[in-house]
Amino acid sequence: MLTYSYVARETATGKKISAEVQAENETAAARLLTERGMAPLDITVKKDKEGLTGLFNRIPTKQKVIFSRQLATLINAGLPLVQSLNTVRNQTPNKNFKNIISKIISDVEGGSTLSNALAAHPKVFDDVYVSLVAAGETSGTLDNALTRLANQQEKDAETVSKVRGAMVYPALVVFVLVAVVAFLLTTVLPKVEDLYNSLPGVSLPFVTRVLLAVSDFMIHWWWLILLVIIAGSIIGVRWSRTEKGRLFWDRFKMNAWGIGSLYMMVYMARFSRTSATLVVSGVPMVRMLQTTAKAVDNRHIEASINRVIEQVKGGKPLSEALAGDKNFLDLVPSMIKIGEQSGTLGDMLTKLADYYEKELDNKIKNISTTVEPILMIVVGIMALLVVAAVLLPIYSLAGKNLIQRY
Repeated sequence: MLTYSYVARETATGKKISAEVQAENETAAARLLTERGMAPLDITVKKDKEGLTGLFNRIPTKQKVIFSRQLATLINAGLPLVQSLNTVRNQTPNKNFKNIISKIISDVEGGSTLSNALAAHPKVFDDVYVSLVAAGETSGTLDNALTRLANQQEKDAETVSKVRGAMVYPALVVFVLVAVVAFLLTTVLPKVEDLYNSLPGVSLPFVTRVLLAVSDFMIHWWWLILLVIIAGSIIGVRWSRTEKGRLFWDRFKMNAWGIGSLYMMVYMARFSRTSATLVVSGVPMVRMLQTTAKAVDNRHIEASINRVIEQVKGGKPLSEALAGDKNFLDLVPSMIKIGEQSGTLGDMLTKLADYYEKELDNKIKNISTTVEPILMIVVGIMALLVVAAVLLPIYSLAGKNLIQRY
């Protein structure tokens, strides 16, 4: 049984009510509210709040992939569903995941379908997972659906890992650069300043005076800098979780110089891979698009897909509905159109996902070779500024001594 949060209007009084109800699915929840004399306005699955405990209790993708593959193998071998689930649970090392599987087994033994039992744990099994399992149950190909799920999860995790890996080297270089500059400003420059103050007639150049001012500020106001960084981080994280912050961040990732094209390839590969998996499993077009919209994990692309859904409902082909949308790369509707005309939409979407994943690999390699010299130039400029701040007064003093001597 799932817990649903609902907003409904009482038929007799017209009063709007917000509460919770337990039901096997959304349709059953709506039917239950109607029997109670209420007209449902909005029904959503209640999600548990994720605090610090939820962060540590997350189930790794690798565990879910193993779960899917093992369950697919056992079902394919002809074992009953409950026995297959029990076997997978006994082989699962993760205690949290083992408890979740135990709850799923209880629900299935109580008469629930596997898809509904999985839907009770949205933090572990998302809409794509539940939709594919439901399609597999309907068509009698649950083992194939689970195998496709495992393949898709592996591909998606691999793609995200590549993008994160591409960001590690630049982030590490920038961190080391900031640490070295901070050390020079707070340790080396103050000693140089004491030396120059003891020498009469030394006029400090502009660069030296600026860096000494920065050094003085960092030494005396380091706590304020630390406070601003911590407060800014907390405010930034909280704002990014709001709808406006999420919209801004998602748009930034799509358009940012250097990484925008990377993220667009990730989104296109994710859209294509998820759509292909759902189409091949026999999920209806509208349901497939609704599920994919959430799986892409970008508000702007999700809004585009929702607009496409309305056009598809009106009888428009998917390729025409996507054509000209600024949130989709041009190749996507072109390949989908070929798939629609040839009756091989699932295959075309799979090829599209493979293409963008390969392009992503090439792009990451190119970025690595481009970013490295840029970072070296930045490091060189920062080192030059510090060296200039230290040596220019010495050259100035030496020049004055030569002039006085002659």
